[in-house]
Order: sequence, then structure tokens, then C-alpha cells
Amino acid sequence: MAKRPTLPGDDAELEFETLAVHAGVEPEPITGAVMTPVFFSSTYAQEDVAVHKGYEYSRTDNPTRTALHDSVAALEGGRFALAFASGMAATDVLLRRLSPGDHVICGNDVYGGTFRLFDKILRRHGIDFSFIDTTRTAEVAEAIKPTTRLIWLETPTNPLLKLTDIAAVADLTKDRGIHLAVDNTFASPALQQPLKLGADIVVHSSTKYLGGHSDVVGGIVVTDDQELYEDMKFIQNSAGAVPGPMDCFLTLRGIKTLAIRMAATCRNAERIARFLEEHVEVAEVIYPGLPGHPHHELARRQMKAGGGIISFILKGGVEAARAVATGTRLFTLAESLGGVESLIEVPAVMTHASVADSSLAVDPGLVRLSVGIENAEDLEADLQRAMAMAKSAPAPVAALAQ
Repeated sequence: MAKRPTLPGDDAELEFETLAVHAGVEPEPITGAVMTPVFFSSTYAQEDVAVHKGYEYSRTDNPTRTALHDSVAALEGGRFALAFASGMAATDVLLRRLSPGDHVICGNDVYGGTFRLFDKILRRHGIDFSFIDTTRTAEVAEAIKPTTRLIWLETPTNPLLKLTDIAAVADLTKDRGIHLAVDNTFASPALQQPLKLGADIVVHSSTKYLGGHSDVVGGIVVTDDQELYEDMKFIQNSAGAVPGPMDCFLTLRGIKTLAIRMAATCRNAERIARFLEEHVEVAEVIYPGLPGHPHHELARRQMKAGGGIISFILKGGVEAARAVATGTRLFTLAESLGGVESLIEVPAVMTHASVADSSLAVDPGLVRLSVGIENAEDLEADLQRAMAMAKSAPAPVAALAQ
């Protein structure tokens, strides 16, 4: 079994729950403050010309941001991390390493914003993309070209919750000049650590489970590769997509409860998934923690639990989906995911509207849940009530705003 990550400078092996509370965080040396201070400073006094204490300008580095870097790197079992103003900013900086003519393999079920960046923007700059079913390792192997420089995986994917065998894909990249990046947002390091499975880079929208309270937007990149890290840091410093110190503080505070939040949301999600699976109005439930999921065995090997996201399709189709999404009380109709509160959405016209006219288009009747940490019985009753209302009032629901 792989050695668990440790605190910097500490040889003791620590469990994930302990790392979530302590990694990257030291008492402030002057006052002894237990919580990491929020350093609201854009610049730093220098001892001599070009001689400083590690910080010169906050676009380059900030002490609160450094603590966040160290925390997430430890949780992912990596050496280096960089925090960004958003998950898309993190993704953009990683892709900026490529040159015109370079080829990227990407899954054919990814977050709509990722597809939009790849297909609508980066293609303009000469980057070549292939969107394929990465759950089939053989298809990934067939898609590799002499110009392939990056394989981009979401696992589980958004919103169809497909899983890709990270270790198997990593084997395809060895000694070929191809980097493997894994968007670990849906699982979080509490459930899955891609670097240990052979990935080169892990990407997060820290807006989601890492922050965990729907009060901050951010992104994170983690790697063990010093050259990769230094290149991305150079690009970040040049382009400037950095988070503010308060954003870093809020994310750090959220990380302290990551382990217990993920345990609670996974318990709730499994219960809700089983409830939906047995509901007479539900045509299909998609959740990696259910034995009927096509990648359930891979989920058991690769993840510690099924996660907090559930997708499902109602027999009543599009109108039923929209009626349920607007009929819940505890599940808030909103985009995003990973907070302590439960959310519900219809991806086709919300988070994935940007793929509507592509091969990645989402079933318009698909409903996605982000299950929070509320009482599971209350959440189940909320869905039961909304589905009963949708069945009894089948009149068309007004189109959701895009």
C-alpha cells in the first residue's frame, strides 16, 4: 500500500482526517494565532534591493495562498500546488503550456465550461482536441497521435458519472511525452487521489467540495513534477489568474471539515440513490455507489465511496424533470455542487447549455443532484413530495433561464 502523505518536514504517517485539519497550517509565529492570517497586502517590504523574505508582490505569492497550496498538495499526496481564481483559470493555465499543433484527448462527458474552453477558444489557437469515451482504455490508446501531449480525464464525469481507469490510462502515457491530467472535483482527495494512480496533474474547482460552503470561487492544480509546476507557476504569474487572500482563507477553512463533510454527503447520497432506484416514476438512476452502475467495480477499486452527486431520468421526460427541479424545497435549484446544502439542476439548460449543439449534448430530461449534509430523511421526503407534485400537475413548466 502506498505511503500516506505527511506534513512537510514530518516523517510520521498521518490519516487523511488529520491532514485535512493540520496540513499547510502552522501557528502564526509572531502572535501564535492558530488560524492562518489573511494577509491583505499587495506588496512586501524588502531588506535590500531584490532581497526579500520570500514575498515581493501578491500576484506572485501570498502567505495565505502558500498555506492553501501546502494543504491541498498534502491531501492529494503531491509536492506542489497552485491556487487560481477559478477552476477554469486553473484549467486554462495548464492548457497554455501547449503549442499550436499539439493534440489533447478529452472525455466526451465533461463539464460544459471545460468543453467551451477547449472547443470554442483553444481550437482557435491551433490546439487539436479529440473527445472520446475514455472509459474504454482501448479507445484512448487508439486516439493517441504522435502529436498528443495531454490526456484530460474527468472521473467521475459531469453529469453522467462515468468512471475512467486512471491507472490503466496512465500506463499508456509512460515514456511517450504525454501528461495525464485528472479533474478530481467530483471525488475530492477524500475519495480519490489520482497522483497515486499514475496521473501527472490533478485539477480541482475548489469552489466545490474543497471549499464546501458555496461562498468562494477558486481552482487548484497539484503535481509531483517540479518542471510542470515551475512552468505553470511562470504562466500564472505572467497571466495573473490568482485568488485573493480571503478566498484562500475561506477555502482553507472549508478544507478542515472536508473528511467529515464527504463522509456525510456520501452516506446521504447512497440513501437517496437507493430511494430513487426504487421509485416508480424514475426511469434510470446514475450513481457509482450502486451495484447497477456499469463502473461500480472500478469505483470500489479507485474511490473510497460513491460520492455526493446523483443523476437520474424521470419517466415523465423533460417536463417532469423541470417540474421536480422547481418543486423541491430543501434541494435548491441552482448551478454548482459540493456545498453543505443540497442542490438540484437540469444540466441540459444550465451547467451544460454550452454543449447543446455538440456531440456532448446532455439528455434534456436529466436531473442532477448535489446531495448535502442535511438529514437524509428530510431530503428523501423533499424529493418524494416534488415528484408527487410533478405527476399530479403535468402541465408544461416555464423554461428555465439560461
